[in-house]
Amino acid sequence: MNEAMTNPPGVLISAPSSGTGKTTVMLGLLRALAEDGLTVQPFKSGPDYIDPAFHRAAAGRASFNLDSWAMGDPLLSAISAQADGADIVVAEGSMGLFDGVAKPGELGHGSSAETAQRMGWPVVLVLDVGGQAQSAAATALGFRMYNPDLPFAGVILNRCASPRHERLTRLGMERAGMPVLGVLPRRGDLTLPERHLGLIQAVEHPDLESAIVGYAAFLREHVDLEAIKKAASSGPSGPSSAALPRPPAQRIALARDAAFSFTYPHLLKGWRAAGAEILPFSPLANEAPAPDADLVWLPGGYPELHAGTLAAAGTFLGGLRKHAETKPVHGECGGYMALGQALVDKDGVRHEMAGLLGLVTSYEKRKFNLGYRRAELLAPMPGFSTGSGLRGHEFHYSSILDQPDAALARVFDAEGAEGPQTGSVRGHVTGTFFHLIAEASA
Repeated sequence: MNEAMTNPPGVLISAPSSGTGKTTVMLGLLRALAEDGLTVQPFKSGPDYIDPAFHRAAAGRASFNLDSWAMGDPLLSAISAQADGADIVVAEGSMGLFDGVAKPGELGHGSSAETAQRMGWPVVLVLDVGGQAQSAAATALGFRMYNPDLPFAGVILNRCASPRHERLTRLGMERAGMPVLGVLPRRGDLTLPERHLGLIQAVEHPDLESAIVGYAAFLREHVDLEAIKKAASSGPSGPSSAALPRPPAQRIALARDAAFSFTYPHLLKGWRAAGAEILPFSPLANEAPAPDADLVWLPGGYPELHAGTLAAAGTFLGGLRKHAETKPVHGECGGYMALGQALVDKDGVRHEMAGLLGLVTSYEKRKFNLGYRRAELLAPMPGFSTGSGLRGHEFHYSSILDQPDAALARVFDAEGAEGPQTGSVRGHVTGTFFHLIAEASA
């Protein structure tokens, strides 16, 4: 089938900046709409690895990333087609609405505004109105006017201190002609636990279900859900047959636990759709990868928090080493570190890792590594031949102490500057600091 699909109507939840409460609004809205009997499809704009798992917990439906820097039109169409059968789409932006990188990638700069415009989803702007009243309308008006072609649904006012504060803030919004879709009073218990990469993982939350139920009740009390449903709309999608990424092997042993969890949902969906078998195993539970797997894939995650456990996981390490004697093993970021010789934790303690690569990394002195990456492969890696161009994203706080193996790729940041995080290749083993999003079209 090549005919274009009609996307269900949707909205994109965004904000002027990070830290305004949009994740709380997102999770509460997903669950409240689902409680109303709607089939809700979540999406995440940008390269976030953590939020989609929270979305899935709230909506009961897998969430997928949409990224105008890393993805071309065919892939965006294929991912947006995952909303087929949903009644409404709710997407979450990243950072501020217009924030992206300076130089364009596949289609744009990676901003949430580009995602909303490409998909035809009106923006719901979550505004933290603490410390201001009528002045908040000037912020909202500026966001609406910055790109007049961007569909705009209205605003949700967050952290409102009192009924008087609400009245004054609404006055400003009325003057600006800005629809107010909800007003959330200030509450100190509406934050999710965080660590250095942002939110903790959904699997680590001590009581995620009750938190989401609470957010939904809070949203239902203070937000006009009917107005949001009416505001939702969408543009035409591309062909429904547009391909998701192909699998790098037929039988893929995938590390999956609290130490290794950062895999983009569209990759796994594409692998399964093409008939690949995903064979999950837990290094933290000292499980070896399936011996009949064609490929072992170690995603990113938090190996530095579990380095001692991993170093002592003899069955896991033995199985990994045996596989690597004859068949490919690939690691991304935390998975790459686990394939290396050693990992030094934040206390300066050295933990011996698999030793399949010579990489030694350290968290003793935090070094911030963040951003999009474009890679040109100098050697093959699972699923891709030498010379292939890849697009991905890197986010970690480790430093390279030793990287003695052959470079896997030339790696560039979003502005075209070449960096030292080349990845490594030794025998059947490869690793990258970036998390793969898509093959580059050019």
